[in-house]
Amino acid sequence: MTNIILNADSYKASHFKQYPEGTSQVSSYIEPRGGQYDKALVFGLQMFIKQYLTTPLTHQDVDEAKMILEAHGVPFHEAGWRHIVDKHQGMLPIKIQALPEGSVVPISNALVQVINTDPKCAWLTSYVETALLRAIWYPTTVATVSYHCKRIIRQYMTETAESLDGLEFKLHDFGARGATTEEAAAVGGAAHLLNFMGTDTLSAVVAARRFYGATMPGFSIPAAEHSTITAWGKNGEKAAYENMLKQFSGPGKLVAVVSDSYDLWHAIDNIWGEELKEQVEQTGGTLVIRPDSGEPVEVVTKTIEKLMTKFGYRINSKGYRVLPDCVRVIQGDGIAENSIREILHTMKTKQQSAENITFGMGGALLQKLDRDTMQFAMKASAVKVKGLWHDVFKDPITDHGKRSKKGRLAVIHDKVKGVKTIRESDLGNRQNLLKTVFKNGELLIEYSFDDIKANIS
Repeated sequence: MTNIILNADSYKASHFKQYPEGTSQVSSYIEPRGGQYDKALVFGLQMFIKQYLTTPLTHQDVDEAKMILEAHGVPFHEAGWRHIVDKHQGMLPIKIQALPEGSVVPISNALVQVINTDPKCAWLTSYVETALLRAIWYPTTVATVSYHCKRIIRQYMTETAESLDGLEFKLHDFGARGATTEEAAAVGGAAHLLNFMGTDTLSAVVAARRFYGATMPGFSIPAAEHSTITAWGKNGEKAAYENMLKQFSGPGKLVAVVSDSYDLWHAIDNIWGEELKEQVEQTGGTLVIRPDSGEPVEVVTKTIEKLMTKFGYRINSKGYRVLPDCVRVIQGDGIAENSIREILHTMKTKQQSAENITFGMGGALLQKLDRDTMQFAMKASAVKVKGLWHDVFKDPITDHGKRSKKGRLAVIHDKVKGVKTIRESDLGNRQNLLKTVFKNGELLIEYSFDDIKANIS
């Protein structure tokens, strides 16, 4: 699946015949046009470049594409692709400019700009749209969702917690099993790790290490699932919990135990809160109780309340109640941005500190989003025909929201908006924030994971 010729929409194969005669360059850009967020956290391009654009095409790849596309019913630009193999040693003759990864910018700005560098390959710019747009919209959208969740959690920790200590572990990635593919889990999970350090998506750890040189970007703890509890039988529920403490708890250690296999309230009131209470308090570690069913707002606040009744609490400097260090709660069922806000708001009204809770987010983090979440698009904005540049744009009378930008573009700092997209010809002596990161098969700027995290504001 690494043949870039086949990593495209079928209709792209016919586009080489559709440009005006004498077209030598096409310039296109990628932007989030709208949606539910006002800002985007840029991420993911380097993974795509390393995985797909630094390996040369071969004549065998061209042969494969020719066979498939001709049988598929669309034209095949054999001469164009063999030209790339022969003249450019199989490297795509394109230049990609992009904002630095980790940039947080207002929507409706160009994040990426791409142009062909060989006048015989003007058709190539838009040919890579399918793969390039996907490589930007998905990780940027996941990073943006995670970023905005962090803003919500930070707000409530600022209002109700002693400090922001532990913020980086307040939203744990549970999304691997709900992702469409292993690659999606890796790419989306790595995006989440820009904002938080808790994950159960191992593929994300691998991706951040492989493509960004991270050492260990995410962490997890021993945790039970329903099968490891119910395997003991209903009458063995206490023994199952006791085994978790025996195997994994201890000074400074954390262990998470799903506790709703049968009756969550019985588990809290009687097993954890009575029969095993002394063990929980004396291990020196932290038991993290996980409810996994019911209405999230009600279940979380009731769980915390019951645990406070059994284990006690202290009042922090902001006047909110905090469980003792030996016990905490993680909610991983029904968690999305809105439910995080609702849970934390309700906890605040009940004088429960945000220190008591951690969230686990699965499908809503890696899967419950699409290209329209931020209205991502890649559009041509300029063409060079017979030596002259011309603006290219669309402005459908049926939807002016899809109006696209004109001309070769630049992105600059702006005192009011933070950043602003302008015509490159209007740049003057101002700095263009779009940096050339790839040209003709070579990665020109390489970001480390730490660099990207440092860029986030």
